[in-house]
Formats: sequence, structure tokens, C-alpha cells
Amino acid sequence: MDKPSRQGTPRDDLEWLYGGSEPVAPDPIYGSRRDALPPADRVIPPAPRVVPPPDQPSRPVAAAAAERTPSRPAKQPRAPKPSPSRPSRERDDSAPDGLSFGQKLGRAVRTALVLLVLWLVFLVAAPAYALSRLPRIDDTPAGARPPKQLGTAILLVGTDGRDALTPEQQDQLGTGGGGIGSRTDTMMIYYVPLIGKPALISLPRDSYLPIPGHGDNKLNAAYAIGGPALLIETVEQATGVRIDGYLEVGFGGFVHLVDAVGGIEVCLDAPMVDANSNLNLPEGCQTLDGINTLGYVRQRYQDPMGDLGRVQRQREVIGKLLNKLAKPSTVLNPVRYWRVCQAMTSVLARGQNTGLITMANAARGAVSYSKGDAYSLTVPISNPGATTSAGSSVLWDDAKAKVMFGLIAKGTTSGLDQFVK
Repeated sequence: MDKPSRQGTPRDDLEWLYGGSEPVAPDPIYGSRRDALPPADRVIPPAPRVVPPPDQPSRPVAAAAAERTPSRPAKQPRAPKPSPSRPSRERDDSAPDGLSFGQKLGRAVRTALVLLVLWLVFLVAAPAYALSRLPRIDDTPAGARPPKQLGTAILLVGTDGRDALTPEQQDQLGTGGGGIGSRTDTMMIYYVPLIGKPALISLPRDSYLPIPGHGDNKLNAAYAIGGPALLIETVEQATGVRIDGYLEVGFGGFVHLVDAVGGIEVCLDAPMVDANSNLNLPEGCQTLDGINTLGYVRQRYQDPMGDLGRVQRQREVIGKLLNKLAKPSTVLNPVRYWRVCQAMTSVLARGQNTGLITMANAARGAVSYSKGDAYSLTVPISNPGATTSAGSSVLWDDAKAKVMFGLIAKGTTSGLDQFVK
């Protein structure tokens, strides 16, 4: 049997809680609460508990941790690092080409260094090329030779070279003409020690000496008989000095070289006239061209000292010629320097055994000689006009000559002062 409805009673909304039986008045909005509320025997299930994931704290814990931990600013993405490069140099916009003064100076210095290197190469290459083109002469002496001394000893020989001259040139240069082959008017030992002054020692052409295999004769006869080889053998046996190199100067080439350097200046106390060498020079200082210079060094008949006076003039001209070759006006002028170097090929001939090292040592000594820092000597003489089987000849002072050449054989020029006159 249905229970009577308690709708309309004031406690109807609590009947489910207290179990009352009084009717409950219907709610004007929601109606009867009995229909809306669960029955008394029903229990409202608890709300489901939300459990956060294990890697995240619950809201209260996370909030508390956030309060304890100071907030950090969010990391901004890093900008990519620039690749290493040289710092750019600011340009001076005031310069027309956009280069600063320092950049212009650096460029000028680099250009100057390049030009300097090229110039030094040219200074070495020009004479080296000329030396490589020099004619070669067989100068190997026969027989036993003296031991080699320290330093470099070169035999310098001046020849007329008639075979290379036309009759017109022989007449112009005053070589005497009519001869066949070459004769020598000039013979010198040019010695360059390792340490000390170089020495240029004249050997008079009329020196009366033993010629190996040909008896006693004038020194120039050795060249006429057996050429450079016999001449070297004769000089080595007479002096005890080992000859390391041989250089021969022809008359025609000598004239060309003097003209290439602009002539040689000489000063005369009196006029010099010599028909044999086509020479006619006035008194006073003057610049001689190649032909007149050749006559000046060859003339002996008008010289009161004869052959001894001639060898002095020869050394004088060699010194002035070397001085001209070493002047800045020659070295710094590329055209003139090239012409002078190439003129050597028509001036000099070197011995078959004369290498570039020997030539380099000779050039080193030539620089000192051009500055006057060298010995200029003649072998000691006892009689300049002795009568011999070969005619009027020059006799050496054997004792003094032995001392002079003995110093060179030991590799030194120290002590040669005693022979300077």
C-alpha cells in the first residue's frame, strides 16, 4: 500500500535526511524535492580524486615550489657567431683612391723592395752573363808547379792581337803592323789575399828570365813561343807563386772598354808625342778616348824610364778604369752598366782553368783597387838596361824578388810596404 504523499510539508526537503514522514511542500521553482533528491538509502559517491602525473607535482606543491624558486628569465636563442676574419680597415674617404696613408706607405715600401731585389739581380746577372760568353784560352802549363797558396793569383796579360785586327786598325792603333800572331806588352800578377790589401805587381816585358825548354830570353818571348801555357810556366818558375787564373786583354777590346766608360783623365807635365803609337798629347790635364789611352799605356820611347815608366802608366790606367767602372753613374745607369758588362766579352779572354769563383775573387779585389786600397808595385829591379844575348833587358833583384813573392806564396800581402816607391 502506497504511503501517503507528504508534499507541502515544510520539512519535506529534509525527509530524506531525517526520515520524517511529514509532507513537504513543493518548491515553487524546482518542484518536489523528493523527486529531485536521492532516496535515503542511497549514498552520494565522493567526487573522483584527480591524481597528477608522476612527473608533475600537484597544484599546491607546484605552486609552493614556484614561490620558493626565483623565476628565471626565459633563455633567448643565441645569435650565430661570426666566422673569424681579419678586422676590416677603415678607409680614408679623403684619399682619392680610398687608401689610408698607412696603406699607401706600405704599398710604396713593398714596391721599393721589389725594385731593389730586381736591381740586385740585374747587377749580378749582367756581368755573370758577360763572363759566361768570354772566349776561352788553353793555359795549362807543363811540368811541375808550385804548391797552391791561400788567396787568388791571376796573371793579367795585354796583347796586340794582330790576327784580329785589319791593316787599317793596326795602323790606327799603332800596333806596328806586319806581324802574325799576338805579342804581349803587359804582364802583371794580380793577387787577392783572403785578408788584407790586394796587390798588382808589374813584370816588365823585357825581364830576362829562363824560358823552360828555350834557354834565357825576354819574358814576352815566352808568350810568343808557347802562348799562355808557356808564359804561366815561366812566371811560376821565376816567382814560386802558383797562378790560379789567366785573363788576357786585347788592344781592340781595351779601346772599346775605355770609350764605354767615357774615357780616362790624365795629367801631363809635358807634351807626349810618339809616332810609333800614334800619340800626340798636349801638356796638362785631359780626358783621353780609347785610342789615345792605348797609346798612353804603350808609349815608352819618349819616357826616360823606358819600360819601367810604361808599367807605371799601365797600373795608373787600370786603377782609373776600375774607378770608372765602380762609379754610381755607371752602376745606377742600367743602359751604361749593361754596355760596359757586354763590352767585357770583346775585351777579355780567360784561361780554360779560370772559373767563375776565381773571377769573383778578382772582382772583389778590383773594388779595393778602385778605391786606392791596394798595393801597386813593380818587381824589384837591379839593372833596367842590361846588355844580354836577347838585347837590352831588365834584370830582377833576385834577393828582393824572392822576399816579395815569398810573402805571396805564404798567402799574405802584409810586408809589401817595403817595396812601394
